[in-house]
Amino acid sequence: MLNLKDYNIAKNVHLYRQGDLSIAYDVNSGSLHVLDDQVYSYIQEIIQVQRDNPQSLADPEKILRTVGSGFADQEREEILAELAELQKEKLLFSPEAEKIEPSYPDVPLIKAMCLHVAHDCNLRCKYCFAGTGPFGGSRELMSLETGQLAIDFLLKHSGQRAQCEVDFFGGEPLLNFQVVRQLIAYGKEEAQKVGKNMKFTLTTNAVLLDEAVADFLEEEGVSVVLSLDGRQEVNDKMRPYASGKGSYARIVPRILNFIKKRPDSSQYAIGKYYYVRGTYTHYNTDFYKDVLHMADLGIKRVSVEPVVAPPKENYAFRAEDLVKIKESYDILGEKILEYRSKGKEFSFFHFNAGLDDGPCLPKRLSGCGAGHEYVAISPEGEIYPCHQFVGQEKYKLGSLHDSGSYLKEELVQEFRKAHVYAKEECSSCWARYSCSGGCHAANVAFSRELTKVYPLGCELQKKRLEVAYYLKIREIEQRTLV
Repeated sequence: MLNLKDYNIAKNVHLYRQGDLSIAYDVNSGSLHVLDDQVYSYIQEIIQVQRDNPQSLADPEKILRTVGSGFADQEREEILAELAELQKEKLLFSPEAEKIEPSYPDVPLIKAMCLHVAHDCNLRCKYCFAGTGPFGGSRELMSLETGQLAIDFLLKHSGQRAQCEVDFFGGEPLLNFQVVRQLIAYGKEEAQKVGKNMKFTLTTNAVLLDEAVADFLEEEGVSVVLSLDGRQEVNDKMRPYASGKGSYARIVPRILNFIKKRPDSSQYAIGKYYYVRGTYTHYNTDFYKDVLHMADLGIKRVSVEPVVAPPKENYAFRAEDLVKIKESYDILGEKILEYRSKGKEFSFFHFNAGLDDGPCLPKRLSGCGAGHEYVAISPEGEIYPCHQFVGQEKYKLGSLHDSGSYLKEELVQEFRKAHVYAKEECSSCWARYSCSGGCHAANVAFSRELTKVYPLGCELQKKRLEVAYYLKIREIEQRTLV
């Protein structure tokens, strides 16, 4: 018998339609189910009854007696028997995961670092959260000595972790390429001395990505994130030089030349990889066209993110944009299937749902680890929770030049406690184990609080997950057919 006593279905089972499928996502087991119309309608009716009358949660037998009046008795019995069997196997209506807050070592262990080697840039991107490079300060480059201190800091505070990660960031890090080269050599050498591996990533606008730089990054196994917003008119509107001239004509040939060097890049951004990353704004809510433009150029690893901007900015999203944005994700999902059927497969980062090999529950609850597992270092050697907090004095964790305390304890604890269970909006959300409560920096930018979510970001994350699960089902169907 199906047992629904005190079981809130809407909180633990997400029911939705995508494409021509009716889908149920079981939150606690991570299972996906394709439903026929009768079963979908039956579960939908139970959810509505629970919403209309919360007291019914305590009397599930009454629900099962009253729901499904439009079905024949035999149909109802068959549906209930099928659902009861799935519940017994803990694949649908599965028990809620035990509420265990993430636990951490007393002294933070740092696994990764964003190294701001350049607070300057050769572009003037209009939506840049770094203020076109200097993060609210002066335009400057990181010295080799400060970079070495940062790597020493990472190795010292990474505990027993065998692998540490460094992302060269800016501004534009290739403005300080000589120091980047020296720090890669230094990092590998110092890591080897203590029995560790050092993995490097570099985020670049590709303006300075000539053949020599590309060859060096490939030879050294550096993962690379390349910036491009898509179609030329879209990219050049938001990513011009200081003169106002667009950057597309220069950077696209350099991006295409680089990605030819690593055709087997991971779609999950692990190992040695490349990603071409863009930002969409109010001006291109039809961003699926930008993704397809990049795919047609031969770019197989694409990530396009929504801009986070104050409402006063003309490129910020309006309330009416949400419908168009969701439509773009729907269209993109179908286009991915269409391209795949024609042998033109490409990966869209936000549709990689991680259902097969996703992170453990504590990691799903806590997210990226900013502020206690991941830090960013400014050119002066100041320590911040992540690259988007750099320059915000309130969120300064410390300095590489301090001889005293390690990281500001109260701030570390603030970030550690900003997990899903601490966010009211997340506690009953079906996506709570998939989005980790959203981006800390976006939440702060919107609400000035770590534990209050950015509503638009939340809506878009849920939409991306719906399409991602739909694509996963289609992938399994195709695999079964083959």
